[in-house]
Amino acid sequence: MPDPRFARTVIYMVSHDAQGAMGLVVNHGWGTGSLRSLLQGFGVDAKADGPDAAATVRLYAGGPVEQGRGFVLHSTDYAGASTRVIGSGVALSADPDVLQAMADGEGPRRHLILLGYAGWGPGQLESELARDDWLTAPADANRVFSEDFEHLWEDILRSAGTPL
Repeated sequence: MPDPRFARTVIYMVSHDAQGAMGLVVNHGWGTGSLRSLLQGFGVDAKADGPDAAATVRLYAGGPVEQGRGFVLHSTDYAGASTRVIGSGVALSADPDVLQAMADGEGPRRHLILLGYAGWGPGQLESELARDDWLTAPADANRVFSEDFEHLWEDILRSAGTPL
């Protein structure tokens, strides 16, 4: 893949149909901060007394498209108004309600907070796959929510049987 934004990138595919495809980069961390600060950055009034409002969270670069748009990829133990289960043990929420629930100590047990996404137009991803631009691997919730995101790419390559 000639685009350096996708070098050593693991993308969890969220949707793929005749209209195109969407995925979230799950191994490019942007930094950490308090959940309260993140909520304030999104214009959500974080409750000062929420048990987890001061918790440190990691923000991920979900992809180069609409980098101001937020997503939370999370375990299926939480369901809000915008939540959609997308895989075994993996759900997606795009509404700040999930962040507020996290601050209140009622959010998902496992989560990734991402800004932006990777997107493909109709037929674009199929063309890239046909050119062998991408390697595919089965989705695994344990890998998606891995604490060791910096080594996730190598881990997936090893499990796929591809030499580094």
